[in-house]
Amino acid sequence: MIYVPDTSVIVDGRFTAFIGGKEDSHVIIPEALVAEVEHQANEGRSIGFAALQDLKALRELADTGAIRLEFYGRRPAEWQIEKAKSGEIDELIRQTALENDGTLVTGDAVQSQVALIKGIRVEFLEPLIKQVREIEEFFDQFTTSVHLKSGMRPMVKRGAPGSQKLERLDMELSEHDMENLSTNLVKRGRQEGDSFIEMDMYGATVVQLRDIRIVITRPPFSDDFEITAVRPIKKLSLEEYSLDVKLVERLEHAAFGILVAGAPGAGKSTFVQALAERLSDLGNIVKTMENPRDLQVNRSITQYTALENSMEKTGDILLLVRTDYTIFDEMRVTSDFEVYADLRLSGVGMVGVVHATKPVDAIQRFVGRIELGLIPQVVDTIVHIDKGRVAKVMTTENVVRVPTGMTQEDLARPVIVVRDFFSGQELYEIYTFGEQVVMMPISPSGGSHPANDLAALRIEDEIRKFTGIREVKASVVGESKAIVRVPEDHIARLIGKKGSMISEIESRLGIGIEVEPMSPSSENLEMVPAVIEVKNRIIYVDVGVPGVLARIYVEGIPVLAAKTSNKGTLRIRMENEAGAAIFNAVKSGKSVLVSAERSPA
Repeated sequence: MIYVPDTSVIVDGRFTAFIGGKEDSHVIIPEALVAEVEHQANEGRSIGFAALQDLKALRELADTGAIRLEFYGRRPAEWQIEKAKSGEIDELIRQTALENDGTLVTGDAVQSQVALIKGIRVEFLEPLIKQVREIEEFFDQFTTSVHLKSGMRPMVKRGAPGSQKLERLDMELSEHDMENLSTNLVKRGRQEGDSFIEMDMYGATVVQLRDIRIVITRPPFSDDFEITAVRPIKKLSLEEYSLDVKLVERLEHAAFGILVAGAPGAGKSTFVQALAERLSDLGNIVKTMENPRDLQVNRSITQYTALENSMEKTGDILLLVRTDYTIFDEMRVTSDFEVYADLRLSGVGMVGVVHATKPVDAIQRFVGRIELGLIPQVVDTIVHIDKGRVAKVMTTENVVRVPTGMTQEDLARPVIVVRDFFSGQELYEIYTFGEQVVMMPISPSGGSHPANDLAALRIEDEIRKFTGIREVKASVVGESKAIVRVPEDHIARLIGKKGSMISEIESRLGIGIEVEPMSPSSENLEMVPAVIEVKNRIIYVDVGVPGVLARIYVEGIPVLAAKTSNKGTLRIRMENEAGAAIFNAVKSGKSVLVSAERSPA
């Protein structure tokens, strides 16, 4: 008998097991199959490496005389390999079986049906269920993750969120051990129930093996062969969190834009699984969006991944299936937040999971990605998980008022207020200040020193605009008073004839201004060369110190004074006058220096 296997039975070892019991058989391997396997291996795909192992096993059988092995046909063209998913390679394999009067051996139902239609003999092989337990050997009932690397002792993480410990096992895995384990994991992902290969890319493969999520990486993506396996050790119900009745009522009936935030390993997924099943038990249609799919939810909840590598397309499908709630796991990139917002504004209840060390950081992930005024409509509840428990809950609402720390009524604007859910205390305000969006913490007493700092910067900008004085330092010292310091020889220009200039500035800003000469000590700050990066018409100046007033000088002339971010940088648009001056100075090789000083108290 002449047997012609296709890729589906080579990649998982089915054909090797099948032909091993048929001695003196004639096996013809199409060159098209070899080319496809080689292409997958060259792209770093674990499926390709697994198939190469089985082809080597067939060669060993041939060398012992157990079978006769022959390679047939020509290598396919590059376009045929690229169109493999469309059936181009399958057609070449069928043609090989037809031309040699052989039996096509396949595990692909479509391939089998097409071959029968064309009059080709077919041997259909069911998937092999091998009881390979290599990865499970590293787990016990307390193990949450396993970290394997060739030439290194395996590391395992044990314990519940918040009390985990990393341990090294007394053994070492060779590259051969890792390769065999990887091959078996890929085969099991294709064969076993409730298991699948989530993604297989250049240098990285993700396998969901029942409740274990496995990530296989190899060079050039990673510096060495590595396998990471993660598994939940406990599945909780919402009741086991002992939540306040008020919070349970909100999550079940009043919250439709929920963010679950926390650091990696804090227990976010465990909480979200419990919440999803509770919402489902209450009679809601619940779906999930995951990439990869690793939430352990009951079968009534359908789990979706990225459709054609696009969460936007997945979102379109979810609108068609009329889901009540969607669980969006692991939101990271801008498109994820846009899809979340789009589904929420379409009336779908949303539960999003984000990595954040502080609960307010979860809201900040939306700033700049959607319109500011829409945030309370998109996100109404933030649940922060720490060490496996609900550590904090916050809510959002839109109001129109004067931001805390400002006093003039004409400064009223739309403000997003972030409150503590249980106490009702206001924690943060989010609003626009000039061209910036700011998130201000509110002190328990109602004062806001950060707001005073921003007000001082606004005063400095206005004075520079109206007077042309570059050296300006302002500080807010009361609810309606500020002190402005300028070089002594510029005081007359700032005050103006009969006080006309300073009066106009006070009227515009709604605050009284007291003018003082700038002390020499504040002029003699140490200036160092500015570290500048230009990207997408934005100039980034690395000052290196967060939360300080920084001044930039071009050829000794001050062009900008602004407060650094929490990363110690300034971000300046090239369209601004100061941005253009800095950019032109960098292009022409002029001196650009920066000095940093703390905001005056």
